[in-house]
Amino acid sequence: MGVKIGCHIPAAGGYTAMVERALSIGADTFQYFTRNPRGGAVRAYDEADMRQALQKMRAGNIEVVVAHAPYTLNPCAIHARAQEFAQYAFRDDLQKLQAFPQAMYNLHPGCHVGQGIEAGLDRLVEFLRENVPEGCETTILLETMAGKGSELCGDFAQLRYVIDRVESSVRIGVCLDTCHVFDAGYDVRDFGAVVDAFEREIGIARLKAIHINDSMNPLGSRKDRHARLGEGQIGWDAFVAIAREERVAGLPLILETPTPFEERAEEIAHLRAAVAGIN
Repeated sequence: MGVKIGCHIPAAGGYTAMVERALSIGADTFQYFTRNPRGGAVRAYDEADMRQALQKMRAGNIEVVVAHAPYTLNPCAIHARAQEFAQYAFRDDLQKLQAFPQAMYNLHPGCHVGQGIEAGLDRLVEFLRENVPEGCETTILLETMAGKGSELCGDFAQLRYVIDRVESSVRIGVCLDTCHVFDAGYDVRDFGAVVDAFEREIGIARLKAIHINDSMNPLGSRKDRHARLGEGQIGWDAFVAIAREERVAGLPLILETPTPFEERAEEIAHLRAAVAGIN
């Protein structure tokens, strides 16, 4: 199964424009924000635009994408206004994604904001139980986090706690962010060992996508600062090994590095060539 490499794509112009941007840089997967990541404003849904985008995806061999929830969506929020926004944005995003079967919905598990870890995890479980509509066919991805501040799911055991308590009818997966887990203390420079730990704690079948980012900070720093591949503490060789790891073959590898969009095609091509042993 071939390696799928893409990056975060600006959502301006709608679905068709996003697919065209992805194809223009040699990506065969991509990620986009479902709404303004720092606010919550959302573009009006355009059915005709979606149909055209799906046609272009089929023609361009893009089989899977990641739809990223806004950063402002905290499923563990304790204040009424934040709770209302989280419920509205989550439900609205999932409703729209029913027309986009190639998309998985990526969600930051949230911050416990002083409740404590267990109380925050229980609130996350409750949020998922109450807000995933019956019959929803979209896979919801809980992202691994760095453990900064009161962030939840900075270790695999917390993810397992949530997954075990959500109804089996809900399609739950995990998106592993290499920068986040490195900053949380998992040394992805030995990616095989990290996959072993994931398999023991959660089960490899739950791993559905990877955010492939270097880290500006050392192992276990709990900081979450992304770097371009090979320019951080993880190093280039680790990312070649990650992309070659047989147990994650075929998963979308999404670059969230601080790389200008005009340099994305070169970044993707360089990683592809390295994985193939060309450079």
